[in-house]
Amino acid sequence: MAFKLLVDQYAENEEFEIVKEETNNRSKPSYYVTGPYMMCEEVNKNKRIYDRDEMRKEVNRYTNEMINVKRSLGELNHSSNPEINLERACHLVTELRNEGNVYIGKSKILSTPCGLIVQALIDDGVRVGMSTKALGKLNEQ
Repeated sequence: MAFKLLVDQYAENEEFEIVKEETNNRSKPSYYVTGPYMMCEEVNKNKRIYDRDEMRKEVNRYTNEMINVKRSLGELNHSSNPEINLERACHLVTELRNEGNVYIGKSKILSTPCGLIVQALIDDGVRVGMSTKALGKLNEQ
C-alpha cells in the first residue's frame, strides 16, 4: 500500500494563542503560535482517528529528528506534496507536548517573507491556526 499525503486541521482558530515577545524597545519582537496541533483516539475534523501508540511513536521520532535539531519547518498553506518548500516556510515548530488525546504545539513565526505575512496578519487581528500534514496509510473501517 502506498503512502498518501494526509492533511489534518485539528481545531477552530480560537483555540490558538498568539504570543508576541519583546525583549526591549530596539529589538524586533518574536511571534509564537501555541495550540492543539494533533489528536489521537478521537475523530478529528477530517473524520480520521489516530492510534495513541502510533501517534506517540511518530511524535517522539519527529521531535528527535526534526524539532530538536531545528528542522521542523512549516509552510504558509499546504502544498500537494509532503516536502516543505523553503521559499514558503513561515514557522519553526519548537515544541510538541502531550495533554491527554491532544498534542499541543508551539511554533515560532519566522522572519522569512511568508513569516512576515503571518506576522502582519496577526498584527491586523486575523486569527491564525495550524494544521498538519504527513505521509501515512489509511485503513477504512
